[in-house]
Amino acid sequence: MAPASARPAVLLVDDEPHSLAAMRMALEDEFEVLTAADAEAAMAVLRDEWVQVILCDQRMPGRSGVEFLSEVREGWPETVRLIVTGYTDSSAMVAAINEAGIHQILTKPWHPDQLLVAARNAAQLFQLSRENERMALEMRLLASTAESRVEKRRKALREGMGFETVLRAPNSPMADVVQMARRFAGFDLPVVLTGEPGTGKAQLARAMHYASLRADKPFYDLNLAGLPEDLAAIELMGAKRGVLAGGVARIGLMQKADRGTLYLGGIETAPLGLQLTLLRVLTEGAFTPVGGQETIGTNLRLICGAGADLKALVAGGRFRADLYYALAAGEIAVPPLRARRGDIALLAQAKLAELSASHGKPVHGLDEAALEFLENYDWPGNLRELRNEIARMLVLAQDKVLGADLISRHILQAPPGDEGADRSADAVLARTGSLKDRVELMEMRILRETLARHRWNKSRAAAELGLSRVGLRAKLDRYGIAGPAGRVAQNEED
Repeated sequence: MAPASARPAVLLVDDEPHSLAAMRMALEDEFEVLTAADAEAAMAVLRDEWVQVILCDQRMPGRSGVEFLSEVREGWPETVRLIVTGYTDSSAMVAAINEAGIHQILTKPWHPDQLLVAARNAAQLFQLSRENERMALEMRLLASTAESRVEKRRKALREGMGFETVLRAPNSPMADVVQMARRFAGFDLPVVLTGEPGTGKAQLARAMHYASLRADKPFYDLNLAGLPEDLAAIELMGAKRGVLAGGVARIGLMQKADRGTLYLGGIETAPLGLQLTLLRVLTEGAFTPVGGQETIGTNLRLICGAGADLKALVAGGRFRADLYYALAAGEIAVPPLRARRGDIALLAQAKLAELSASHGKPVHGLDEAALEFLENYDWPGNLRELRNEIARMLVLAQDKVLGADLISRHILQAPPGDEGADRSADAVLARTGSLKDRVELMEMRILRETLARHRWNKSRAAAELGLSRVGLRAKLDRYGIAGPAGRVAQNEED
């Protein structure tokens, strides 16, 4: 007999006292035997004792053996599970193995030697599994001590996904934003990134992750804007078996991002119930899956993106004040694209190179006139709108260099100005001023857009507008409309 201190613990679950007594007699010489009359009592034993093997009867009042062992599989996956049954339906047995991860099925009547051998094998399997986990942990620890390899990997991550991917000119407003983000990246604190949709908040959050000590751990992002509360809860916290269709369990992002970073965009749209969950994660480092009762711990860093003023939402009672103050250890404002006019040429060229490579259509860039129009536009959709416009130009392009004639009309019609473009006729109609001034503003836009589409060929533009070349030239002089810098206007038909 093995010494008591070294004996593995086996839990016997059966609602029939004589069956429990018979199994105890067969196993008590080699095992520390624990017993329970039903699933609830067995759960209580599992919470108090370290159990290596469970032998459970299939037919019990309340939950069946398979149902109970399915719960055990989720809470104590390392425990080896065996089931005892008097039924030999093969399909039911296969289902039991799949649902509960059962190691072995014993049929009644069983022989004491058969029961003892099954328990021995299960205990040995448990020990081998623990040994394998120990060896895997040792291998991870050994790998983590190879500082040169880790540092090399982190450097590659920073270069490929870090702040180098946030393109900006030397005097760009983004330079100060990136500098502030670099400072917060090294501190394990929650951060709120504020700014209009499409300004690159998720990209900045990813760069902060790869510049942090969590760089070799996972990064996940989820946009809460427009996401129903129940779906958002499942995505973040996961769901226990039985909540989702198909009877499958789901692991949430809060568990996946353990020791890593989770970025949540559109945090201002989070329902109050979800806000309370986020507060618990920030203050306690714990959450409960949807449909579950147990608490799961997580050590994640939370970075949030907000497209609205959270302070105003707090004042209006639509955002929890305690969550706001828990999140706002750092708050960084990301400027819109209209405030980054010096970056537009750089961003447009980079996005064109990216799209050209991904779609297999080689181009050499954008000409000066096209860049001038792009820089003049105020980009209400920010980086997303710029990328879509460049993609559209690439599709329509027939030359190696993309010209202004490929740009969308509403961008071509935007008048120059430091405060951003006035893009639509509706805005002009809403202006104050005389009818003459407002009509002239519309006329100026149409002239610029038509000339750009015809690559500043005045003869073609005049023909489309029903003007003589002399009349067109007079209007251009009147409004001060000049061709793009360095471009000679064409007066001849091609």
